[in-house]
Amino acid sequence: MAQLVGLIVSDDDGFRKHFGRLLRAGSIPVSVLDDRAVREGAAPDLILVDARGDASGAMANIERIRAAAPGAGIFAVAMSADPELILSSMRAGANEFFTWPPVDETFNGAVRRTAARRESAMGSRPSAMTLVFFGAKGGAGTTTAAVNCGVELARLSKRSTVIVDLKPGLGEVALFLGVRPRYSVLDAVDNLHRLDREFLRELVVKHKSGLEILAGSDQFDRPGANDASAMEELFRLLARQYEYIIVDAGSQINSTTVTALYTGDTIFLVANPDVPSIRNAQRILDRVRQLGACGERVRVLLNRAAEPYPIPPKQIEAALGHPIHHTFPSDYKTVSTALNSGVPLALAGNSDIAAQFDRFTRAILDPAGPATSAEPAKGRLPGGLQRIASIW
Repeated sequence: MAQLVGLIVSDDDGFRKHFGRLLRAGSIPVSVLDDRAVREGAAPDLILVDARGDASGAMANIERIRAAAPGAGIFAVAMSADPELILSSMRAGANEFFTWPPVDETFNGAVRRTAARRESAMGSRPSAMTLVFFGAKGGAGTTTAAVNCGVELARLSKRSTVIVDLKPGLGEVALFLGVRPRYSVLDAVDNLHRLDREFLRELVVKHKSGLEILAGSDQFDRPGANDASAMEELFRLLARQYEYIIVDAGSQINSTTVTALYTGDTIFLVANPDVPSIRNAQRILDRVRQLGACGERVRVLLNRAAEPYPIPPKQIEAALGHPIHHTFPSDYKTVSTALNSGVPLALAGNSDIAAQFDRFTRAILDPAGPATSAEPAKGRLPGGLQRIASIW
C-alpha cells in the first residue's frame, strides 16, 4: 500500500498533536508535513481541516484546498454530526467527515480508503516500500540483516533500492559492502532544497548488486534531535526516487530513529536468543506502542539461533507476546568472513544463512508466495546448526 503524506490545518496545537499521533500510528504509514515543507511546495495526499469552530471559514478552506489539490483526500472534523454541516463539507470538496474526537478504527479505515484511491490513481507506477531494521541491542546483527536484505532486494527485484545508514559516527553499512563513500546522509539532510534525482545520484554509492548506499554520518551528534523533521522530509524524497528503501536504524531510540519507525511499512526487530536481548526486545516493543508506531508493522527476527537454545523460540514468543517472523542460524565463520572481505553473504558463495536471506527476501517480494514455518527444523550443518524456514 502506498505511503501517504498528510497535512493538518488547524490553529489548535492539541488538535494537531492528536491527529499527528493517529496518522503515524495507523497500519498505513503517513508522514506529517510541517509548515516549512508546505512552503517549499510539498504536496499532501491527505488533509485534515479543523471545522470545530468557524464552520464557514473551514468550508472556505476546504474549497481552496480542493481547487489546489484535486487528488488529495480531505477530512473535515467538527464537534457534532450536524446534517447541514456534513452536506456543506461534502459540497465544498471533503471526502470524509468526523466528529471530534474520532473513533480510531473509523479514522484508520478512512486513511486506508484514501491510500487505496491514491494507489489506484497511480496505476502501474510502483509505490515505495520502506523496511526499517532495528536491533534489540548492539551487536544483534542488525546491520548484517539490513545489508543482506538490501542486496537481495536489489539483486532479485532488479528495481531501484537504497539503504540508509542512520547510525551517527559508527555506521557500518558501507564497510559491510566494501565501498568508500564520499558523502553521507548529512549531505542529503543539509541540502534538501536541491535533492533531486541528479543530486541524489552524486550522494549515493552504487554496489555491484545494484543496491545504492546513503552512508552514515561521521559525526557522533548528527543526525540528531534537530534533524528529525529534515529526516522525515528525506524519507519522503527518497520514496519518490526508489521502490525499496532499507533503513539500518541501529539499536538506540532517539528522534531520528523514531522518524524512521513512523515511516517504515515494516519494522524488523532483530533479537538474539539470550536473556538481555529478549528483555530489551520486550521494552522496545512496549516503547514502539507508546510512541504510536503501529505494532502491526513490527516483525521479530531471531538471529544467531542454534541448538541448544539459551531460550527456546516458543518461550521467546510467549515473553514478547509477538510471533517470530523469521529465524536465522548462527554461523559466525561465514558471516565474519563476508564482513572482513566486504562481500555480502548472497555473493560470497553457498551457505545456509545466505539461503535464509534469499528466502526471507523472496517473501518480502511475494508475500502471497509459499509460506514456510518459523519453527526450527532438523538440518545437516555441523555443530547442531539448524535450517530454519520462515514466514507467517
